[in-house]
Amino acid sequence: MKNKNNRVDREKKTIGIMIKMYCRNNHDSKDNLCEECSELSDYANFRLDSCVFGEKKPICAKCPIHCYKPDMREKIRNIMRYSGPKMIYTHFILGMRHLFARFRKIENIPRSRKI
Repeated sequence: MKNKNNRVDREKKTIGIMIKMYCRNNHDSKDNLCEECSELSDYANFRLDSCVFGEKKPICAKCPIHCYKPDMREKIRNIMRYSGPKMIYTHFILGMRHLFARFRKIENIPRSRKI
């Protein structure tokens, strides 16, 4: 039986790796995330858990709903710009899945859930 949160869990894992990669190389954090990156990771996980698309969520860049606060959105964009290309070399399967998700069709927004 597949986990019903498979897509969201994979997104959490991907963004967690991206944040960790960025923090380690830009904030000199070796083992743990710095406070700023830890806060961003918690925020990203909360937003993923609250996504109205659930398992049919598009990648955030193609989402018609921008649920991140503007400052957090800018931070996550910078992290994705830095870490995204490196994911292909360090976490090939997750990186390729994230890359191919750009081509998925965006589903209609379900009206039953609120952010």
